[in-house]
Amino acid sequence: MKFPPDVEFHDDIRLLVYRPHGFLNEQSVNKIVSIIEDLEAKLQQPFNRFFDTLGHDEVELNFRYVIEISLHRVISYLDRPPVKSAILATDNTIIHYCQLHAIITEDSTIKVRIFQRRQDAAQWLGVPVQRLAAKSPTGEDQCEKQFEAKDETST
Repeated sequence: MKFPPDVEFHDDIRLLVYRPHGFLNEQSVNKIVSIIEDLEAKLQQPFNRFFDTLGHDEVELNFRYVIEISLHRVISYLDRPPVKSAILATDNTIIHYCQLHAIITEDSTIKVRIFQRRQDAAQWLGVPVQRLAAKSPTGEDQCEKQFEAKDETST
């Protein structure tokens, strides 16, 4: 399956990674929901999800839409194996919408948690934090660069 540049699928660890930029709006949410549903249909096996919302610079959503899409996901994933959706968010507006999504999916097999630190999300998902880090334009792992910078300042 071919993915847009902001989406990766790591088959070896069964993880979909989405790192969007720009607006968080109905169009961007519909895009990733469509990708998830296509992948679910194709793979027929569960996979976890990681959404890095740090690249969003503006939010254009409303509670009604978040409720509708969350209920849609609960119904469309009914009677399927459990999956984890980790959301990396620091923007209060995004966090509130994600909390609503987490509440609506609470009794389903889609387990949603919001994190403010990438390493906490990686730990919950049971994957190496480097797999969640964005690549720079040169292809370098941004997470590794952050760890190296911390090491240099602490010595």
